[in-house]
Amino acid sequence: MTQMSKEYASALFMLASEEDCRESVADSLSVMTKVFSQSDGLEELLSSPALSKDERLAIIDSAFSSLHEYALSFLKLLCEKNLVGTFLASAQEYAKLMDASGNISSAKVTSAARLDGTQLDALRQKLEAMCGHTVILETEIDSSLLGGMTIEVDGKVIDASLRRRLSDVKDVISR
Repeated sequence: MTQMSKEYASALFMLASEEDCRESVADSLSVMTKVFSQSDGLEELLSSPALSKDERLAIIDSAFSSLHEYALSFLKLLCEKNLVGTFLASAQEYAKLMDASGNISSAKVTSAARLDGTQLDALRQKLEAMCGHTVILETEIDSSLLGGMTIEVDGKVIDASLRRRLSDVKDVISR
């Protein structure tokens, strides 16, 4: 994520906080993010020098006019400044700010095998006890870990993978 994305997201978050509409803006950014993700070429279209600025802004209006005015203005600002490419990163940063303001952390759990519901619940409870607040888990499978898992939460990485343990054993043996 670029520093610019963080700064723009922070400015939008502060404005939405002052106007007490953080949730509405977050919901609108979420809708926009889904549209960008599902529409091949939308980012390129809104960045295209072949279209005038007014034409690009009209596209944004027609596609997103039903969404919150701050989210709409935010995307228009990025378009005017030729920064549409930072929209997804900015929206992601806004979501992080929302989570932080609600004492919610996202944890990325990468495991060698699929974790079942019971394992995920136990892991969530341990992470919540460690962090002191609600944790939302995102899971991913990476067979190169061989076994175990890595967890990234609140900027910290917990590496409990078999690959790391084998590397530690190798280091001890080679001494």
